[in-house]
Amino acid sequence: MCGISGFFKPGGFNSEPSELLKIMGNVISHRGPDDAGEWFNNDDGIAFSHRRLAVVDLSPAGHQPMSTDSGRFTIAFNGEIYNHLELRQLLKDEVQNHEWRGHSDTETLLLAFEKWGVEETLKKATGMFAIALWDHKSKKLMLIRDRLGEKPLYYGWQNETLVFGSELSSLKLHPDFIGEISTEALSLLIRQSYIPAPYSIYVNTAKLMPGTMLVYNAHSKIPEKITYWSVNDVIQKGSNSPYKGTAEELVDALELKLGDAVERQMMADVPLGAFLSGGIDSSTIVALMQSRSSKPVKTFSIGFYEEGYNEAEHAKAVAEHLGTEHTEFYATEEDALAVIPKLALLYSEPFADSSQIPTFLVSQMAKKHVTVSLSGDGGDELFSGYSRYKKTLDMWNKISFIPYWARLTIASTIRAIPTQIWDKLPIGNNVGDQVHKGAEALASDSFDRFYVNYLMSHSRTPETIVINGSDPQYLKERVQAIKLNNNVRMTLIDHHSYLPDDILCKVDRAAMGVSLETRVPLLDHSLVEFAAKVPMRIKNFDGQAKWPLKQVLFKYVPRELIERPKKGFGIPLAKWLRGGLKDWATDLLNEDKIKEQGLFYPDMVSKLWSEHQSGSRNWSYLLWNILMFQLWYEEHHIKKDS
Repeated sequence: MCGISGFFKPGGFNSEPSELLKIMGNVISHRGPDDAGEWFNNDDGIAFSHRRLAVVDLSPAGHQPMSTDSGRFTIAFNGEIYNHLELRQLLKDEVQNHEWRGHSDTETLLLAFEKWGVEETLKKATGMFAIALWDHKSKKLMLIRDRLGEKPLYYGWQNETLVFGSELSSLKLHPDFIGEISTEALSLLIRQSYIPAPYSIYVNTAKLMPGTMLVYNAHSKIPEKITYWSVNDVIQKGSNSPYKGTAEELVDALELKLGDAVERQMMADVPLGAFLSGGIDSSTIVALMQSRSSKPVKTFSIGFYEEGYNEAEHAKAVAEHLGTEHTEFYATEEDALAVIPKLALLYSEPFADSSQIPTFLVSQMAKKHVTVSLSGDGGDELFSGYSRYKKTLDMWNKISFIPYWARLTIASTIRAIPTQIWDKLPIGNNVGDQVHKGAEALASDSFDRFYVNYLMSHSRTPETIVINGSDPQYLKERVQAIKLNNNVRMTLIDHHSYLPDDILCKVDRAAMGVSLETRVPLLDHSLVEFAAKVPMRIKNFDGQAKWPLKQVLFKYVPRELIERPKKGFGIPLAKWLRGGLKDWATDLLNEDKIKEQGLFYPDMVSKLWSEHQSGSRNWSYLLWNILMFQLWYEEHHIKKDS
């Protein structure tokens, strides 16, 4: 696991860029504290910087940037190729008498690129990665991202220079970087707590889409785009050609495939462990790890004293049953609040999923014991596990028969009645917020919009908060042509947005902030392709979400340790914003600051804050989106300019 950065200026450099490369690398040294390297070619105008977290082949033979013996390719590589030993054996059979320098996956990749070609190698490789690759023969730069989006890669033309890297903090150090804030991206942040690829917080800067390779040459700023793996194709093909065996045969096949993925991802020359929440996904990963380990696996969980937010006791029970070497940390409110000032540096662009706080705390704890930690992320998307899936389907089935014009009329009528009045009606406690949110969902003109508006958005109209804001319909163009049942469509939408740009982003930045590598066995692409073939009737067999995954887990852990209401992995945000975080938030939301920035409507922000403090509305998640931008803005702009 590492951090990469670099730039490409067709026509060559006017001066040697070595010092600039060091500066761009040093700012992401947390991603790779073990080694640093720079490489450039003045005539071709190409330069790479690399920071290394040594995990496989700790010797100098793994140093990057690395070039092939022939001089054809030079690479800066962030990630892991889990099947690289298999690929190396294939290469040994085809390339006689090749002298290997070491046993790193980087060296394997380079020879594979030379022997099989870049695209063919990517199709053979299993792993997570962000790659910058220079072809000395064709004078082309290739930027490549892994299939599911586990590793980040930003890029963009700044004047006449293409700048790229693992984090925006590197790109911003290039003297050509402009840094104009994108109100389109800011609107997306306010809507859903994160900025989805390809958008980034800056104009003229983007995030590379998963499963994609961009090829640049000296003659055009517009790259050739190659999609070497498509989640649309995978889910469409899986839906069209479902698994034909029995449910029991499917469970056995899943256990074998997931076990193989776990075993591949246990490859490391450094201490390795796993996050354990006590839920289905992480418990399954740990159970399969322990079944393949001759000594206790190191496991880590975080607990809170706040009622309703603590699963540590369940994780401990699972750990005791499996016999792992378990470490837990109970965080106080003060521990959690102390993380907040660090968030703007951990996330080089604004990010506002509040579970970033416990994710950082568990990563910080794990780093004291291991260098690599496996995670259970991905199970809900692969096996239809989110409770919101069922809730969305139930609601849509009830309202979709109502003509759209009638739904608009009903929604307008509901919204015309203030939430305080709804709260006073004898239909439940504090129902006003939910009724108004339901009214917004009623106004959706399609199932996709209904799912995104009702379950996945904190604001349906971010343009009322962001000055010159907009509501990009980025998901519509990605999924509208795909013909799937609605229950499958939701998982596809999450593969395009929530999974890579919230879940995986959250874990990568929090863990790499303490130089901890995380791996996600459930997102091994062969497993994703297998899960796409599992019919929904089996994924939700007998009314149980994630039924196949549960059956695998129950071979190792008694069901009574697992079957309980899910609590999630969050913090009591609404309460804290009225308590321990109130003064901090009041300062960031100061009306004079908001006016000076010129990005938010001050009256709207003040209204949200006032209503939340009075208790008349719960705007905690929407306010957190604004606060995380404000915190980021102060760290990355006000301090820079002062």
